[in-house]
Amino acid sequence: MLDKICLTLLIIGGLNWGAIGIFQFDLVAWICGGQSGIVSRIIYTIVALSAIWCISLLFRDTEAANSHPSHSVQ
Repeated sequence: MLDKICLTLLIIGGLNWGAIGIFQFDLVAWICGGQSGIVSRIIYTIVALSAIWCISLLFRDTEAANSHPSHSVQ
């Protein structure tokens, strides 16, 4: 569940960076009162922590986890 939340936050953050790069428009700053606003800084920090968490996704063996079901159907 945490993986999906972090990936969702990274997608939102990536779209925001795309808007900055293409349109020079920071949606988070616009919604939250500027880049230096406390709410914007909290959102940027949460997205950064999500990115750090998602680094672990690169090193997980998901095939082994998916091949062994946690419960058997009888």
